[in-house]
Amino acid sequence: MPLPRVASLKRLLLVHELTFLLLVVVTGTLGGLWAYFWHDTTAESVRINQMYYAAQQVRGDLFRQIKDVYMAKLLEDPAAMRAYSDYSRRIDRHFNVLRRRSTSRTEDQAVQAMQQAYRVIQKDMNKIFADPYLVSRMARMRILDPSEEKNFVGVFEDAFRQIETLLTAHQRELEATMARWTRLAPVAVPLPILLAVALLAKSRRSVRQGFVEPMAAVMAGARRMSEGKLDEPIAAAGVQEVADLGRAINHVAAELAASQEALVEQERQAALGALVPVIAHNIRNPLATIRASAQLMDHADGPGEIGEIRQGIIDTVDRLGRWVTALVAYLHPLKPHLVPVRPGVFLDAALSLLGPRLAEKGIRVVKKGWDGSCEVMVDCDLMEQALYGLLSNAVDASADGADIVLGIDRAADSVRISITDHGPGMPFAPEPNGLSPGPSTKRFGTGLGIPVAFKVCRAHGWQLTFEAARPQGTRVVLSAPAS
Repeated sequence: MPLPRVASLKRLLLVHELTFLLLVVVTGTLGGLWAYFWHDTTAESVRINQMYYAAQQVRGDLFRQIKDVYMAKLLEDPAAMRAYSDYSRRIDRHFNVLRRRSTSRTEDQAVQAMQQAYRVIQKDMNKIFADPYLVSRMARMRILDPSEEKNFVGVFEDAFRQIETLLTAHQRELEATMARWTRLAPVAVPLPILLAVALLAKSRRSVRQGFVEPMAAVMAGARRMSEGKLDEPIAAAGVQEVADLGRAINHVAAELAASQEALVEQERQAALGALVPVIAHNIRNPLATIRASAQLMDHADGPGEIGEIRQGIIDTVDRLGRWVTALVAYLHPLKPHLVPVRPGVFLDAALSLLGPRLAEKGIRVVKKGWDGSCEVMVDCDLMEQALYGLLSNAVDASADGADIVLGIDRAADSVRISITDHGPGMPFAPEPNGLSPGPSTKRFGTGLGIPVAFKVCRAHGWQLTFEAARPQGTRVVLSAPAS
């Protein structure tokens, strides 16, 4: 399934940012609506309760004013007028609360009706206080009679019941609204959350398919190309910038492959140019020896001399065959299979192959640092082959009964393996890329032991150096990164 294309990374990021902005808006709106609802509901409930309380206070203060103040007046209490005024001011404050808390025309009318009824009662009470002889003492006493009191404050009671009924209806309507919101909450609250999750998942999928996965494919393709697999192009997918990057890398890989082929061909020609003189030298000399030996056969004095000449020819041909076999092995590419191994393991393996020659010459091997626990990443077979050639050279250079010192030293981040002989020293300086054999008196050697060691060490990422030992001899040092 092809990845969906997005116009550009800028657009993809813009869509991603807008998605998060929408999530913030949805979440904020949901929280704001919920907070507004509860605030509005709570404020309305407080308002209704305050109005109901103020109305109750007006009614209670009115009846206390009628009873207490009239009783004090009939008893000729001097503080009656002051108490009457206090009740009036308190009732006026309650009416102020009712007017301030009123929010509809119906409530305003109910409050106004209740206040007008109170003003009628207050007007009659003011007349009594203004002229205590306007009515008889018994007439004033009728105000305290329950039946007279009912007629006297009946209009006020009707107005009070009207506002009480109105506030009760508002309270019930508010409770019904809260009940509806409570029922809707289990459904209304998850919906925006699910919408936000869906938007986030869609945005994440777009980013993954438009950028993350194509970029991972580009990185994987670049990694393959860095390993030399230039024939595996990267799929140009995802946002425009990533697709352009993939195409650019493919173009660079194509040019690199073409350049690599040209470079390989150039190196091949250069290698052949360097190899031809070596091959010619190593073949011409044995052929000259064979020719000279064949010419000597015509002048041989007897069968014994002819046998010696024939054996010399056979030895020369065998040496030439070994050299050709070693050369083919040297030219074969190496692919080490690295595993962590202690150096003493493959050193012992190489020494075991040289056991008969060591015993024949009576050479003693001195091991130093052999008990260390350090490890190196190595292909044991290849390194054993390289060490065999180097140890063989040390054995050939050593006199009978001499010592060869094998050392293993652990540095901060590397391991040094040294082979030290006490022979006459090397008559030439080995070169890492050289195939030309140096001066040698070995009858069965091929001259490729050191080049093979250089090649194996280079394939492992190791360093191989040759030093002069003191007071005489040669020290060969292999430096390897510690595992």
